[in-house]
Amino acid sequence: MEQRRLGRIGHPTSVLVYGAAALGEVTQDVADASLQQALDAGINHLDTAASYGHAELVMGPTVERVRDQVFLATKSTQRRAEDAWRELNRSLELLRTDHIDLWQVHAVCSLAELDEVFAPGGAIEAFVRAKDEGIASWIGITGHTEQAPVVHAEALRRHDFDSVLTPVNYHLYTADAEFRANFDVLYALVQERDVALRTIKAIARKPWVGEHRLATWYEPFTEAEDIRAALSWVLGTFPGIAGLATAGETTLLGKAIAAEADRMDVAEAAGHLARVSDYQTIFV
Repeated sequence: MEQRRLGRIGHPTSVLVYGAAALGEVTQDVADASLQQALDAGINHLDTAASYGHAELVMGPTVERVRDQVFLATKSTQRRAEDAWRELNRSLELLRTDHIDLWQVHAVCSLAELDEVFAPGGAIEAFVRAKDEGIASWIGITGHTEQAPVVHAEALRRHDFDSVLTPVNYHLYTADAEFRANFDVLYALVQERDVALRTIKAIARKPWVGEHRLATWYEPFTEAEDIRAALSWVLGTFPGIAGLATAGETTLLGKAIAAEADRMDVAEAAGHLARVSDYQTIFV
């Protein structure tokens, strides 16, 4: 699997980052098998969160076994420092480790939420403390919605985060001129500052209508060629993206691995995706 430098962090990360939202409700056996599938394919970067159901708990046995072989990232949605610090210690216990490679302020999707993080006693104080004490080697910020690139660019102006995790896919970037302009600003900023950039929602297709048939909160692409085109487009269009998170559904991991190994060129991928008739933004 291709590896790319994770910004100033320097880790040679697999371009597929294991998205552990997929493990929020699965059994231990399913979690063990999915994580082993990822490791066998060359994925060396695991990304989870305290808010992903029991994902950290079922990851614990694998993390304990391969801790020195993987880059481990987790996240907190807490907005007060004392609550975030408490959640970090719980994450360490569940993940069976004494340190996190990357701890992230999670799901910061608006400037109002960013203000909460940076208010007196806000979560940022816990994140800085964790880095100062060596419990987290690096700190980052994540978020969803079309406004995420604006919020994350502003976050980098307020604090020198080491990593950003933000959404982008073919439809978001090509169909929404405002999103494209904002993403381009963020993309230039992370390159200028050597900040690690990882992305989410590469294979998101549209909002669910009716029954949710998979664990993802959006309807993803499920056909192999659609996934191949979606991943190929993101990784080919933006060489500054160190990696993209796999979808929060264990049954799609194998298709993502196969797609990464046999990528289309950007023009072919764009042509394929342009022909998808019901491709929409998932942020409604």
